[in-house]
Amino acid sequence: MNGSGTPASTRGSLPRVVAASLIGTTVEWYDYFLYGTAAALVFGKLFFPNSDPLTGTLLSFLTYAIGFAARPLGALVFGHFGDRIGRKKLLVVSLLLMGGSTTAIGLLPTYDSIGAAAPVLLTVLRLVQGFALGGEWGGAVLLVSEHGDQRRRGFWASWPQGGAPAGNLLAAGVLSLMTTVQSDADFLAWGWRVPFLLSAVLVAVGLWIRLAVDESPLFQQALAAQRSRKKVERPPLVEVLRDHWREVLVAMGARMAENISYYVMTTFVLTYAVTHAHFSKQTALNAVLIASAIQFALIPLFGALSDRVGRKPVYLVGAVGVGAWAFVFFGMVDTRSFGSLVAAVTVGLVFHSAMYAPQAAFFSELFATRMRYSGASIGAQFSSVAAGAPAPLIATALLKDYGSATPIAVYVAIAAAITVLAVLCGRETRGRDLAEVAEEEGHPGQEAQAGELGKPAAA
Repeated sequence: MNGSGTPASTRGSLPRVVAASLIGTTVEWYDYFLYGTAAALVFGKLFFPNSDPLTGTLLSFLTYAIGFAARPLGALVFGHFGDRIGRKKLLVVSLLLMGGSTTAIGLLPTYDSIGAAAPVLLTVLRLVQGFALGGEWGGAVLLVSEHGDQRRRGFWASWPQGGAPAGNLLAAGVLSLMTTVQSDADFLAWGWRVPFLLSAVLVAVGLWIRLAVDESPLFQQALAAQRSRKKVERPPLVEVLRDHWREVLVAMGARMAENISYYVMTTFVLTYAVTHAHFSKQTALNAVLIASAIQFALIPLFGALSDRVGRKPVYLVGAVGVGAWAFVFFGMVDTRSFGSLVAAVTVGLVFHSAMYAPQAAFFSELFATRMRYSGASIGAQFSSVAAGAPAPLIATALLKDYGSATPIAVYVAIAAAITVLAVLCGRETRGRDLAEVAEEEGHPGQEAQAGELGKPAAA
């Protein structure tokens, strides 16, 4: 046990666990965002060539959105087994699934080669990506949260969240490099495949690092306690939905503005900047690159801030800010100035970081150890079906129907209002001792746990 009452890691330091989670999530998000970026730039032409440009993009975003449909299934399956056999084993499986499907996309024939089978195969591989990512997030943040101490949990748990901007940075960077050194014809012919094939190398590196850390000590403690009781336990999903459905709803609502704003301001913006504001693909990618690099640096700072002032205040600043910024965002892009484009995306991601950074600790602290993987994953991934999945699709459709970005800004603002309401309805969880929660699991009643929800540990 360490000084805070949390079991200490048996191999390596907390920074090693953080590095394993960060690198793994970076690889997974690289794979996932690579698809989204390619959907915005090339998939419409390669897999839906018989449509006009905006409709082709709309169809490619539809396959992009389908991947989100598999994320809740991944959350259920990975959450169940992650709460039964461990976090680490499931994280290895998710990494292999994601890397394999991404590499396969790089080898996929296009519509010109095999006709309608091409978009069908693309959709199937996207579903595998979604399934894998649905199980990845919960395990990665829990592995860090359950190794660390309560005083700095927001800071340490925010590092795996940095995998999202790091993965986006890597995906946009590789695609930007390919578009720089190649002609448009070569990029469409074969250059777009290179970033997908590189995923195989990244997965090998991530797997090597992820296998070098031990299982969560809190999970091992909870598993030992469960075995000592020698009683049949209900499936984690049943316990989550029966005893923690309020916390699940809080997590789902908290995700709405975070998820929608991110995909609008990093994925849809590529389409908007190129087709509506007439930036080059290279310029649009560079803007996302710069903003993602800044966001990567900001996430641990906001995580640390949540340790000082609480998860809720930081989260609320981000939600309110992104809802207001949406009305400024598109106007700045429309100026057709590169500086304004960079500033628009960067400020948007600053507000997003204020939500995303404390989210890992916030969701982890909502649930008890024996159901934490299921609870955090369900809350995070089920909301993605209604939030991130259709966000680029809805934004593209609104732009096509109205020829204006104002309805898109209203869409983001509505999501922000939902998130503000959800966070206000939740309890502050900063300072919750996860080791105490693990010990409480030996008692039959759930009411005591619910009463402890959000109660700060004694100083």
